Amino acid sequence: MSKLIKTDADYSRWIQELKDRYRCAQIKAATRVNQELLRFYWSVGRDIVARDAENKYGSGFYKNLSQDLKDALPDSDGFSPVNLFYMRRFYDLYSDTAKNLPQVVEDSAHANLPQLAENSEDKICRQDVGDFIFLVPWGHHRIIIDKYYKNRDLDAAIFYLKKTVEDGWSRNVLKTFIDSGLHLRQGKAQSSFSRLLPAPNSDLAQEITRDPYIFDFTEMTEPYKERELKKALMDNISRFLLELGSGFAYVGQEYRLKIGHTEKFIDLLFYNIRLHAYCVIEVKTGTFDSGDIGQLGTYMTAVNHLVKTEQDNPTIGLLICKDKDNVLAQYALESSSQPIGVAEFQLTKFIPDEFKSTLPTIEDIETELK
Repeated sequence: MSKLIKTDADYSRWIQELKDRYRCAQIKAATRVNQELLRFYWSVGRDIVARDAENKYGSGFYKNLSQDLKDALPDSDGFSPVNLFYMRRFYDLYSDTAKNLPQVVEDSAHANLPQLAENSEDKICRQDVGDFIFLVPWGHHRIIIDKYYKNRDLDAAIFYLKKTVEDGWSRNVLKTFIDSGLHLRQGKAQSSFSRLLPAPNSDLAQEITRDPYIFDFTEMTEPYKERELKKALMDNISRFLLELGSGFAYVGQEYRLKIGHTEKFIDLLFYNIRLHAYCVIEVKTGTFDSGDIGQLGTYMTAVNHLVKTEQDNPTIGLLICKDKDNVLAQYALESSSQPIGVAEFQLTKFIPDEFKSTLPTIEDIETELK
């Protein structure tokens, strides 16, 4: 380290600024490289489909193509038979969706990452997939293709593409949420949000709910006590926040409220930065009871009076229970003047029957390659 950086504050700040700018440029370059590589993979998959190459060149096509590309481009990676096979599926899965946006595929100069960031809260329809398909890393694409290509579940595939871009999921996080069927759970809690919250906050509040919530990370088995479950959730706060979804910030456990001459303690208090609102969460290890709504509503009203500021939106509540009667839950929600969601939790991963066994086997891949 030079003497200047030690003694001249302005010079030191300039060096730090240059360092920050360089790191930013590195990130942008890496993002651009990923986009260009995916555009190339897309074009390879498109050529294979357009040429009907699998039928035209017979068995062993992928093996021959792999070897010929390696010979032509000896310094390049990514041309294994399996990867070429994934390129074809990559194009085939999304081609109908992106065909209305050929400029996104053909002309990399039109890529618009800032625009995507600005519109990330908007509902992304199928026609918009071309805007972000090339922002998702290739390893993530392969996981999604494995799960959804075979049954052509394009809605699910796009859901996970969108969530990966919005929340910056790693491959392990993506796989965890795919395995737990997040797209079937997202926004499914019973609630009074649409009746008691103004749009668009009501839609956003509903979107951040899940039903059921999966608490498999606690590694708990029955029988267990409510206090033990809450302690396990706090011991795994990072995983708990991940399961709650994006935007939640932990405020406190057994949060103390002085209401008149009475002390009350909230199970869990969070703040959602997307809603700009506090969220009171009560976890019940038993069956839902209508009295739970009254208790939660009291806590929410107290938070609105004692904790909420003028800059915050009205507090929302989330009651997570072992199981519930949906009709009773709906009647209880209609009787309350507070915006509350009710959902169940499970200690094991939620995988519906129609969602199971969709991953291709090794034999399936080998058959396709042949």
